[in-house]
Amino acid sequence: MKIDGLDHLVLTVADMDASVAFYRDVLGMEAEDFRAADGSRRTALMFGGQKINLHPASAPFEPHARVPTPGSADLCFLTRQSLASWLVHLGDRVIEGPVTRTGALGPISSLYLRDPDGNLVEVAQQVPRD
Repeated sequence: MKIDGLDHLVLTVADMDASVAFYRDVLGMEAEDFRAADGSRRTALMFGGQKINLHPASAPFEPHARVPTPGSADLCFLTRQSLASWLVHLGDRVIEGPVTRTGALGPISSLYLRDPDGNLVEVAQQVPRD
């Protein structure tokens, strides 16, 4: 048995509007409201072929992590755009970078910032191999 990819992940957030605004306006994701299979209304952030479902900390949807906590995630997103462009776009939001790290497929160059809940957000570009 083997896993082939990632469909979505869940972030527990303290302020839904602030989180949507950050991921939409700062990282360029698309916000989508949808009706889940159980009939509840939910919000997702769409990017590439994946999504992030947002769960409110005040009432997380079942089932959920054992301790759904805002600010406990460390996320790395890949971009094709230059990190120089991202540095201009992000400005003083950048807390570190660019720095070299190791990604799933090899070396990456990364910038770090935090979302409204304090989650660590990494914006990375794959480094061509020699």
